[in-house]
Amino acid sequence: MQRSISYKNTVTPYLYVVIFIIYTALSGVYLFLPPLFAVLFIFFSNALKKGDPVSLFLIFFCLLLFEAENGYALFSTVIYFAFIYRYVMPKITQNLGCNECIRLLTVIMIYIGFFIFHSILSNIFLLPTPSINYYVIYYIAIEFLIMSIL
Repeated sequence: MQRSISYKNTVTPYLYVVIFIIYTALSGVYLFLPPLFAVLFIFFSNALKKGDPVSLFLIFFCLLLFEAENGYALFSTVIYFAFIYRYVMPKITQNLGCNECIRLLTVIMIYIGFFIFHSILSNIFLLPTPSINYYVIYYIAIEFLIMSIL
């Protein structure tokens, strides 16, 4: 069966998932590689804006892989991203006019906010409290540079 010329969907989202799986495995071993958590949020928000269910499903899969790699609660990143996208990001974009400030605040909010969110979940469900280390500052700086390029 031939593909229609008007069918423009590509296989690049699947390629991104394969690359992310390999990168996640490498970032678990080499701590100087950031986990690309804020980049996943940007892909998540773009998929929601476009209404693309295939990309959204693939991002959910990547987030679940991120949770499994780092030992977070199941679907905690999806819930946190949905909350940030729906309630926090509209207020930030409404009150700030500087795009670089919005990007920096987004990266900080994704890392530090998720730590606070995970701490609250740990207290509610009597899980061990997460610890934060100094690598987070390095990850915030690197991902801010990556988001400036995107």
